[in-house]
Amino acid sequence: MVIYQTIEQKLRDSFNPTFLQVTNESYKHNVPVGSESHFNVIVVSDAFANQRLLQRHRAINAVLAEELAQHIHALAMHTYTPQEWNEQQADKVPASPKCYGGGK
Repeated sequence: MVIYQTIEQKLRDSFNPTFLQVTNESYKHNVPVGSESHFNVIVVSDAFANQRLLQRHRAINAVLAEELAQHIHALAMHTYTPQEWNEQQADKVPASPKCYGGGK
């Protein structure tokens, strides 16, 4: 199973999201073609109700601990409750920061 699929499955199993988007952004960085090292995730879940941003990110980090330790170099996380997501409007999700390493 590729890293992308592992991330997606673990997030689905752990957070039962109403919306989940996992994007491999490795192509934007100075890595070999086909790499899976830089990801952006949007997770919309009732599991985030009454949690601060730091708690949400820690929960995702815990679920993806093995992948973060072994494979993932960068993980941009956008976490919302369904109500926050509806208020946020999907077209206003922040973009991942530019990578300044590796010569690109």
